[in-house]
Amino acid sequence: MLAETKFAPKPLEAPALGEPYLLTPGPLTTAYSVKQAMLRDWGSWDGDFRAMTADLRRRLLALTGDTRDEFDCVPMQGSGSFCVEAMLGSFVPKDGKVLVLANGAYGLRAAQTMQYLGRACTLIDKGDYLPPRGDEVAAALEADPAITHVIAIHCETSSGILNPIAEIAEAVHAKGRKLLVDSMSAFGAVALDVNEIRYEAMVSSANKCIEGVPGFGFIIARKSELEAARGRSHSLSLDVHAQWAHMNKTGQWRYTPPTHVVAAFLEALRQHEAEGGVTGRGARYTRNRDVMVAGMRDLGFETLLGDRWLSPIIVTFFNPAHASFAFDRFYELMKDKGFIIYPGKLTAVDSFRIGCIGQMDEHVMRRVVEAAAFSLHEMGVDTAAPPAAALAERAKLAA
Repeated sequence: MLAETKFAPKPLEAPALGEPYLLTPGPLTTAYSVKQAMLRDWGSWDGDFRAMTADLRRRLLALTGDTRDEFDCVPMQGSGSFCVEAMLGSFVPKDGKVLVLANGAYGLRAAQTMQYLGRACTLIDKGDYLPPRGDEVAAALEADPAITHVIAIHCETSSGILNPIAEIAEAVHAKGRKLLVDSMSAFGAVALDVNEIRYEAMVSSANKCIEGVPGFGFIIARKSELEAARGRSHSLSLDVHAQWAHMNKTGQWRYTPPTHVVAAFLEALRQHEAEGGVTGRGARYTRNRDVMVAGMRDLGFETLLGDRWLSPIIVTFFNPAHASFAFDRFYELMKDKGFIIYPGKLTAVDSFRIGCIGQMDEHVMRRVVEAAAFSLHEMGVDTAAPPAAALAERAKLAA
């Protein structure tokens, strides 16, 4: 039960520049200096911009721990899904077969992408509550020798689950297959060190944990895989090998690059480095999560996932069972207080999500909890406890 004193009206501080905080898995709240970096125009063929592209590639490669010059970085125009499709279409041969590991919308989207590409795939679908495990992957690879590649989602943001990539990578490598990683929402805050985790290629995006703005993604892959991808892509504009070869020859993007977004991303990379890189960024996000989850649980909310699988990226909560709770109203009340949350993406239960990433710290997360408490009060909701059936379903599926 929520104590009345928790809802004593008091003004919340306005977000920076009067903008609401984006409590989403990207786009997210960016630093003022990142926004400022977009105020200058750049010539896409100019030497200064080519130097910016080279710097971007070098800085991203450094985040993987590649000290043996085995990998290269290929920026690619478009959203994260564009880059996932580019990776799958370039690195999976036309006669290859992909094992897709799914436990949410983005794993299922990878399977859908394979269908559009007309390439064979099979699926392990774990639902919303559980990660794919190494022994399951090993068994599937043992049972189907035709599988050449495995694609895994690093952080599945439809539920907020952090998948055990190291365990999956070990199983894939032991069976002599190749791992592709969609680290869209984790790279830059959760380690993906090539010296510790074996993968052939990974993909991420400018507007996630590096805290840039939307407009491009990037593929980091072994040079041997990039060479092998020549002539393999289904698409002119999503051909990773062609983009890589052109960049290495000319220093330029093949087609018009998002120049302002690149400038903003370089500033975001400098801030990322100053914060302590992957370790520092991940520590802040983890603290954001811990403070926010503890506060929301004090209000009666319950997380979809157990603590073991909670990512420091985004957290899914069950909707309260209270008859007066309506998510659309809760969303608007939170937005009025300066916080944009995310609707749920689950099929079995009603839920919503709160992101932990972006230019926010634990003090902001305490204000998020305060805003949630006051919003419940305005709705006439005196307990945020979820439906008993939702908890029972979670217990059954997680057993």
